[in-house]
Amino acid sequence: MNHKSIAIILMSIALCAGAYAQQCVDCHKKVTPNIVSDWQISKHSQNEVNCSVCHGELHKDQDDADKVQIPTPETCAVCHEDRVEQFKKGKHAAAWAALKAMPTAHWQPMALIEGMKGCGGCHKIGLKTEAEIKELKKSGAGFGIASCDACHTRHIFSVQEATQPQACQTCHMGFDHPQWEMYSASKHGVRYLLKQNKILPESVAAPTCQTCHMQEGNHEVSTAWGFLAVRLPLPEDKQWATDRVSILQGLGVRDPNGKPTARLDVVKAADVARLTQEDWQKERDKMIKTCNQCHSVNFAKAELEKGDQMIKEADNLMAEAIRTVARLYKDGILAKPKDYAYPFPDLLTFHDASTPIEQKLFVMFLEHRMRTFQGTFHANPDYALWYGWSEMQMDLTEIRALAEELRKNHKKS
Repeated sequence: MNHKSIAIILMSIALCAGAYAQQCVDCHKKVTPNIVSDWQISKHSQNEVNCSVCHGELHKDQDDADKVQIPTPETCAVCHEDRVEQFKKGKHAAAWAALKAMPTAHWQPMALIEGMKGCGGCHKIGLKTEAEIKELKKSGAGFGIASCDACHTRHIFSVQEATQPQACQTCHMGFDHPQWEMYSASKHGVRYLLKQNKILPESVAAPTCQTCHMQEGNHEVSTAWGFLAVRLPLPEDKQWATDRVSILQGLGVRDPNGKPTARLDVVKAADVARLTQEDWQKERDKMIKTCNQCHSVNFAKAELEKGDQMIKEADNLMAEAIRTVARLYKDGILAKPKDYAYPFPDLLTFHDASTPIEQKLFVMFLEHRMRTFQGTFHANPDYALWYGWSEMQMDLTEIRALAEELRKNHKKS
């Protein structure tokens, strides 16, 4: 077949696709007009990436809407292979699996998980199995399957939108990870928001979330300490090593004797912790290189080391609180929940912990410890001190008092 014949065939295919796309546009202008207007101003539209490229050609009218193809990351990978491969290597890709791995996730109302009005609303960015996708399609035409549209929202799929710090705000805020509040009130965030508002000139150096966590557009989005601020190998500092083992036991990745458990495999798969010195150092070096765009290397290293120090200090308080509750289990003063594998508090049961002292331990770990070290790394003094460290001190005081009261009541009974 000669080049002229191939060109005629390709032109015919393009004309047919164009005609089909116009049919989609004509119908959806009446049904969902804002979807059409968003697509029309997108780069997809400008490059003739029409409806059928992402949604297939089986859906023809309102009576066969169930035949529409819902995009997945593989759909996007046809054109954006490098970005999708980067995404698959990062922690965002493991978000759905991490949610499902939580011990009491299945206890929550369906609307919060599969319905994506709670945890699922953010964790939907994670990759899903074919079975999970099939199940999700039953209740909402596959909402939350594409992953990429969590940041590049439909149907504009704007790179400019996804590179703004507000693109991260929906998920990275609130109880356990208020990065938006920390960042936007830090000098980094204030400068960028003033830049967005045209008060500061466009040339002003002002980092966004993506500047530090998606260097050069890399979609892996990893950090040295990970989400939980635990890592291996254990530190040389004996007290910190002991404290970190207690935290690992509270997370269920080490048993009461300090040996690895099956849950460690889940942590590895979800990539929420750096498990070798090399992996940790790789991420730390990336961050220092980013900081060095505005600051000296010595300054950057010193500031990041302050974050390390605050993790150490927070771990000391957290470990004592964990051990205090564990001793109550051991001494038969507090009943160990039946679904706990070990006589150790399970920090991943969250608000489903069964007593006030266990609830306080959960809040201390997931809210206040997080704010202590995240506030430090995000250069927000108020979060690091008042919403983090200070609250941890008060949590530990209350846990000690509750433990003492439980022991007194136990002696009386």
